[in-house]
Amino acid sequence: MALFPLCRTPSDFLHGRRAAVTERSSHPIFQVLGVNKGGQMAGKEAVRPAGGKQAVETPWGAPLVWGDASNSEWRRAQFAKEEIRTGLLVLVVGTYAQHVRRFLWSAEANFLPGRTVTYYVLTDNPRSLDPPVQLGPGRALQVVPIAELPGWERLAQRRMTLLAEAIRDPIRTEVDYVFCADVDQEFVAPVGEEILGELVATLHPELYGMPRNTFPYENDESSSACVDEDEGDYYYTSELYGGSVAEMHSLTRACSILILQDHANGVSARGLEESYLNRYLVNHRPTCVLSPEYSWWESALSADVPVQRLVSLGRQCEALDEKKKLQHRC
Repeated sequence: MALFPLCRTPSDFLHGRRAAVTERSSHPIFQVLGVNKGGQMAGKEAVRPAGGKQAVETPWGAPLVWGDASNSEWRRAQFAKEEIRTGLLVLVVGTYAQHVRRFLWSAEANFLPGRTVTYYVLTDNPRSLDPPVQLGPGRALQVVPIAELPGWERLAQRRMTLLAEAIRDPIRTEVDYVFCADVDQEFVAPVGEEILGELVATLHPELYGMPRNTFPYENDESSSACVDEDEGDYYYTSELYGGSVAEMHSLTRACSILILQDHANGVSARGLEESYLNRYLVNHRPTCVLSPEYSWWESALSADVPVQRLVSLGRQCEALDEKKKLQHRC
């Protein structure tokens, strides 16, 4: 498998500390809370990129991907020359089974269209995929049964372990890249080869453009997920991340070990597995960073992110519920 030339090797970004970058004013969602860098009341001005342009590179030189940017077109053209097999891995437990068909249908339409893709569904309810979803040419579905995981806390403790085990066997020998995604999402616009890289993370949509001090890193020093004040570049979402199978096995295995160690010591990170993912990505900087287009929630960034490609259905439902509550109060 040929590696894309812009995506540096992971060793280039190991053990990285925060690069010197200019901090912007607080994101509007935090301004609503009345907090800025110094913990004082903030103004209400919306954040906009300088000169109206989006950054297309991270401080350490990795591509920061916007789907319609010219460098993304070039990346897609380069990958078009390669025969690439990609896995899309989702965990479907309990009531999340209601989302799996919609997720797969949307992926069929928009996730790496025309490419070889295998969907790996880890589920405690294989019957949720009966009858099977009809797939296009070059697409396949593998259902991997797992034990029932009642309760959100138990799921959070076991998720990374389950992903690591699935990547080790069977995924590792079947595909070149694998992406982990939350199943309560929908692909609403094309997601192409521009997302491919050795280690790929997605910027959290509520924290893009925010100063470092607002990131909800774990700050409990007794936790293995703790991030010091002088560490960290971005805050990443756990709703979509990926990379080569070797890098993804290393990531999920390392996070699972830290989670289990903390659990044995009676410690739980406030962001659950997302905290451990961010801890790992501080030490192993991504070789490719996806913009908030690729993990969209309803937020104040709408003007800056006109195209949404992967939308969280859960967050949409939460926003609708809140809207209904407000209307009822009025």
